[in-house]
Amino acid sequence: MFASYRPILSLLRGTAFLLAATGLHGLLLPLRGQLEGFSTASLGLMGTAWAGGFVTGCFFAPRLVRRAGHVRAFGAFAASGAIVALLTGLIIDEYIWILLRAFTGFTMAGAFMIIESWLNEKSTNENRGAVFGLYMMVTYASIMGGQMIVAGGDVKSASLFMITGILFCLSLIPTAVSTASHPKPLQDVSLDVKGLYVNSPVSAIACVLIGVANGAWGTLGAVYGARIGISTAEIALMMSLVVVAGAAMQLPAGRLSDKTDRRFVLAGLAFGAALFALALFLFEPRSGVFVIVCTAAYGAFAYTLYSIAVAHANDHARAEDFVKVSGGLLLLYGFGTMIGPLLAAGLMGWMRPESLFLATALAHLCLAFYTLLRISRRAPVPIEDRDAFKTQPAERSITPEALRLDPRRKPETNG
Repeated sequence: MFASYRPILSLLRGTAFLLAATGLHGLLLPLRGQLEGFSTASLGLMGTAWAGGFVTGCFFAPRLVRRAGHVRAFGAFAASGAIVALLTGLIIDEYIWILLRAFTGFTMAGAFMIIESWLNEKSTNENRGAVFGLYMMVTYASIMGGQMIVAGGDVKSASLFMITGILFCLSLIPTAVSTASHPKPLQDVSLDVKGLYVNSPVSAIACVLIGVANGAWGTLGAVYGARIGISTAEIALMMSLVVVAGAAMQLPAGRLSDKTDRRFVLAGLAFGAALFALALFLFEPRSGVFVIVCTAAYGAFAYTLYSIAVAHANDHARAEDFVKVSGGLLLLYGFGTMIGPLLAAGLMGWMRPESLFLATALAHLCLAFYTLLRISRRAPVPIEDRDAFKTQPAERSITPEALRLDPRRKPETNG
C-alpha cells in the first residue's frame, strides 16, 4: 500500500519546499520593506501585484506548460521563483519589488498548477480523499514552517532571501528526478461571472469580499505587527496562527452548516470576524501575547468563511459542475485579494496601523448583511440534498487545478 503512495509523497516533498519558500518570502518582504521605510501604499501594492500575477498565471500558465512540458515548465517556474527571491535581496527598491512580486505570483500559479495536476494524475477515485487530505496538511504545515523561519533569522540581512532561493531550488529535485509519466495537459481556466452569480449570489459576492479581507491581512498583517512594536518572532507566530486557527475551525463550522442553512453560519462567522477586527481597531492592544490571541481568534472566523461559501455554492450546482463553480469562485476570491491590500494600505496611511482591521471589518460586515438579505429572498437547499461539508486547503495557495483533486469532484473512470 505504501508503494502506491511513493510517487505522491515525492511530489508532496517538492510541494512542501515550494510552499515554505512562498510563506517565507511573503512574510519577509513586508517586514524588510517596513524597515527600509517603504510607503504603506507600496507595501499594499506588493500584495495586489502578487494576487494579480497569480490570477493571470491561472489563465495563461496552462498554455506555457503545453508548449514546454510539465518537467521543464516546472523547472522554469521554480527557478524563476529563486531568481526573484535573490533579486529582492540584492535590489532594495519598492518599485522593483512590486514588479517582481507580480512575476512571482504568475510563476507560482504555474508551479502549483503543475504539482496539483500531477497529484491528481497519480491519485485514484479510491484514494483521492486521502491524497487531498495529505495535500491540505502539507499546505498548512509548509506555509507555517516557512513563516516561522523568519523568527530565527535577521530580517536586515540577505540570509533569509538566500534561504528562500534555496527552498525554491529544493522544490525542483523531486520532479526533476522522478521517473513517473507526465500528467495530461493542463486544462484552460475560464470564468463565468454571470453564471456564478445566478447559481449563488451569496457565494459569488462572498468570495470577492472574503478575498478583500484576507488579501488585506495576508499582505499587511506583518506591517501592522511591526508598527505596533511586537517582535519579529511574535509577528511570524501571529501570521501563522491566523491561518492555522482558520483551518482548525473549518470542520466544526462546516458540520454546523450541514445541519442548518449554511448562510446563517456564513453570516455568523462574518459577524464574529468583524467583532474581533473592530475590537483590535478600537482598543489598540500592544502586548504581543494579547495581539496573537486576538488575531488568532479573528483568523478562526475569517479563514473559515471561504470554505462555507464554496460549500453553499456547490449545494446549488450540479455534481458535474463542481470544478467549474469552485474554480470560478477561487478566481473571484483572487480578484478580491487584489483590492484588499489597496483599501487597507489607504486606511493605514490615513489613520493608524490598526486601520487594517477597519478594512477587514468593512468587508465582513458587508458580507454578513448581504447574506442576511439573501436569506429572505431564497429558500435553503434541503439538508438531504446536500453533500457533507469538506475542508479544503488555504485558498491563497491553490489553483483551479487543485479542485480536480477534491473528493467532491464527480468521479471519473481514470483517476
